[in-house]
Formats: sequence, structure tokens, C-alpha cells
Amino acid sequence: MPVPSPDVFARLATHIAIPADAQRESSRVIEPFTGQTLATVPMGTAEDVEQAVARARAAQQAWAERPVAERAAVLNRYHGLVLAHRESLLDMAQAETGKSRMAAAEEIIDVAITARYYARTAAKLLSPKRRAGLFPGLTKAIERRHPKGVVGVISPWNYPLTLAVTDALAALMAGNAVVLKPDRQTPHTALAAADLLYEAGLPKDLFAVVTGAGSVVGTAIVDNSDYLMFTGSTATGRTLAEQTGRRLIGFSAELGGKNAMVITTGVNIAKVADAAIRACYANSGQLCISVERLYVEKSIAAEFTKTFAERVEAMTLSGGYSFGPEMGSLASQAQLDGVSAHVNDAVAKGATVVAGGRARPDLGPFFYEPTVLTDVTDDMDCARAETFGPVVSIYPVADVDEAVRLANDTQYGLNASVWAATQAQGEAIGARLRSGTVNVNEGYAAAWGSTDAPMGGMGSSGMGRRHGAEGLLKYTESQTVATQRLVPVAPPRGVSQKAYAAALFASVKMLKHLPGR
Repeated sequence: MPVPSPDVFARLATHIAIPADAQRESSRVIEPFTGQTLATVPMGTAEDVEQAVARARAAQQAWAERPVAERAAVLNRYHGLVLAHRESLLDMAQAETGKSRMAAAEEIIDVAITARYYARTAAKLLSPKRRAGLFPGLTKAIERRHPKGVVGVISPWNYPLTLAVTDALAALMAGNAVVLKPDRQTPHTALAAADLLYEAGLPKDLFAVVTGAGSVVGTAIVDNSDYLMFTGSTATGRTLAEQTGRRLIGFSAELGGKNAMVITTGVNIAKVADAAIRACYANSGQLCISVERLYVEKSIAAEFTKTFAERVEAMTLSGGYSFGPEMGSLASQAQLDGVSAHVNDAVAKGATVVAGGRARPDLGPFFYEPTVLTDVTDDMDCARAETFGPVVSIYPVADVDEAVRLANDTQYGLNASVWAATQAQGEAIGARLRSGTVNVNEGYAAAWGSTDAPMGGMGSSGMGRRHGAEGLLKYTESQTVATQRLVPVAPPRGVSQKAYAAALFASVKMLKHLPGR
């Protein structure tokens, strides 16, 4: 399938929330498969963000007043449009990231099921809830949910469709407006997502896309929004947490990971090796929840390593806009440099390369082979730092206890995978892992795709959750409206404070005998 045409890039660029006649520097967008320029986009300013937020804030008031069912109808139409336009979305995601078509397909599926999930569940999640009042029968307490206002979303390049729009879908469904800064490498994928939202009936000012540098556009979004959702590096996440903390606005983030897979004696080694390919090398390893550490019980470590290395060596690696290759390109020269540096450092310090380990300029400027390392020690950069590329280390362990201890020995806690002799054993091991999501008999897709369940990281892997009830309710302010009936919460006329306090103490003592109290 062809690279999207120049007309497509030009049309999508009209959705950027920067005046068309404004004089702005431009940023070049390249195709990782070839290194060729695809298009340019303007570099927004703080003033561009301020104006976009002002328009979004005005639009949000009317949007919040619309019935939840009307907002859900927009998301339901969006679900259908995403699936109907899947081929063009696949093309765009591949063109800007260099990922395989299967990796791009995961994005389409995720956006569709997330839109449908929140369209289906939002009415119940956002409806007023009756809560137990102070005095049974005398105090009526209702919990209501109000939108935050304008939600800022700063999204990364590695999953430029799903991470640009799925968090926004939850925020919009909750009654908010959204101002998005996509990564400079992948702006048109985010704009394609916005294009279909507008077609689904979303007011354009309600979802504004401002392109530009994080130091300028990102900072302005932090300074002007009412809540911030960020996906990216832990270092940047810490900076944004400080900035949002100073403004006392809410902040949620999915950050880095050094994700582990635990493999026990008694598994089907060939089956696990195939599954580990997906877990480790999806999107060329440029996935926050992909696996970089394999802890294998010693009794099967040699056989597993041999089987896995042979399977990795046989992987199909190439570019192109069709299904087939198991792995595509890295996204940029910076990614290639980082992956090469980790492998070179490990080899120089004594690690063994049992598969891959080389750049592949014959395939394209940023290709790197899927790589398996053994004999990795703690002094190597790849041992603890996130590589964020197709590099995996295998560590033989004495038993499950050692595997769990080493898997938990990290500042991160985003995702984990467990393969055990029985499902019960796998689930028991999973419960011991300090990780926001754990997949038993799968690498990452089972937990990620379970949109009714929360997804996020522990430790340095983030704060807050996407998906599930929390993924929507975090974009709201909870409000309690309590109505006191018949008698006031004060001593009645003619009753002393002492007698009234005694009656209160007696009432409190009796409350524990009532259901739900």
C-alpha cells in the first residue's frame, strides 16, 4: 500500500490549532522506512496554546451540558469510523513510526474498543450516586461528578494513534475539552484521529491539536489546562509532576518500564518462545509494556535460550505497508543510537549476543535486528535502564522465589508476564510481582486489552490509571451534596450541649449495628 499522499498530509494539517497565516518555524516529519521527508508542520507557540485552550474552554461548557447519551453517540460513531478507515490509519501510523502493520493494527483495535467501552459505561459511571448520610433517614448524601474543564494530553511517538486519542476519549466522555500536543515525529497520525472525531460530530474547538516542541507547547499546556495526562519517559514525567504540583492540578502518567517475564519448569518451551517474540519485539520493542528481562528456571534455561534464539534469528524484519513482517524499523536515529549503545556497552563488559546484535542499514536507515543477550551483569547499561528497543536479556534463576525477587528488583513496575506449568501457579506468581499489570500466559495484550480493568504503573512507571472506571473518573471532580432533613445537626432548643453530645455518642455507638455502617 502506498505512503499517504501529499494531499492527505496537507488536508490533515488544516486541523492544527495554529492560524494558517501565522509565521511559524516548521518541523520536518520523516518516513523511518526510508528517511525521506513526508511533510512539515508548524511549531506552535505558547500563545497558540493559550488561544486553543480559550476556545476549548468556551466549547466545553456547552459540551458538559449535553446529555451523556449524546456524548456517547459521538463515540459510537467514532468507533465505526475508525474501523471503516482502518487502512488509511494503518498507512499513516506506519509512515510516521516505521512499525510493522500488525503493530499498527493493535492501535486501531485499541482505539475502537476504548471508544465503545466508554460510550457503553459512561452513563452509569457518571450518574449521581446515593451515599450513606450522617444520620440514617435524616441526612441525604449524593455524590455527583463534574468535568475538570480542559484536559491537556501530551502523547508520544511510539503509539501515535492510541496514545493520542484513547485518553482523550475518556476525558471527552466525562464532559471535558482536550488540548493535545502530539510528538513532533508523528503529528499526522494524531490529526487523522482528530479528523474522524470531527466527522463523528465532535465540535472542533473541543479537541484541539497544537504541534510543536515540548519545551514550548507542552509547557504552555501544563500552564493552562485543568488536568494533565502524559505518556512518555520517567524523567519527563517527574518534571511534569513538579509543574502540575505547583499549580495544584491533577496529573496522570504512564512512564517507563523494565518489564520482566518469569518462565518456570514445566512449560511448553516452543509455545513460550513464540509468545516471547510478541512480548519482547512488538513495535520493535518500542513499547512501554514490552518485556526486556526473561527470568528462566535453570532446569530449562539452556533449552529455552537455544529455542528462543533460533526463533529470533528466523524473524522477518523489513519495511513496507503490508502484513507479513514480524518487526519493522526503529522510529529514528536517536532510537537506533540508543539501542546500539546498550548492546555495545553490554558486549564490551562481557555479555554474549546469542541472536541479532547488529544494525541493518541494508533494510533502511533505522533498522536493528531483534537481539538476545546472556551473561548480562548489573554494571551494564541494559541491566536496569529501559532500552526501549528490540533487546532482551535472559537470566537463569534457581527457582521461582529468585525469579520474583529479581523481577521486583527495579525502580519500575509497569507490566509483567508469567508462564508457569499451571494456570494456578502462574496466577500465584503474578500476585507476588510488583507491577501495575500482570499477564499470565500472555506478554502484554491480555491486560492492555481488558479495557474494563485499570492499566498503569507502580513505582517510577507512573501514577494514576487509564482504562476502567478510574480511566474516566480521574477526569472529573467529585462533589457531595448533602441535605439535612427534619432536625438540624445541632442541639435542639432547650437541650444542653452536654446532653446533645451524649446522645451523639450513643448514636455513633449504635450505628455499627446497622447494615452498611
